[in-house]
Amino acid sequence: MRTTVRLDEGLLLEAQREARRRGETLTSLIERGLRLAMSGNHKTPRPKAAPLPVSRATGGVQSGINLDDAGTVLDRLDGIR
Repeated sequence: MRTTVRLDEGLLLEAQREARRRGETLTSLIERGLRLAMSGNHKTPRPKAAPLPVSRATGGVQSGINLDDAGTVLDRLDGIR
C-alpha cells in the first residue's frame, strides 16, 4: 500500500543512510521499525498531549481547523496554513 508520511528532514536523511548501510530499502527499514514499535517489546514514554489552538474571540477551536482532519491540524501547528 502506498501512503505519505511527514518526517523530520534530519531523521529522514539519517534513515536513508542507515538503510543504505544495511543494504535495504527505506521502506523495509521503516516497516521493521513500525513492527518493533507495535510489538510491545520496545516501551517508550507516552508523549504529553499538545494543546489545541483556541480562538480567544469565540472560545472554540480556531476557524479553519477541522478536528476530523489530522493533516489540517498538524499543518496549522507547523504554521503551514
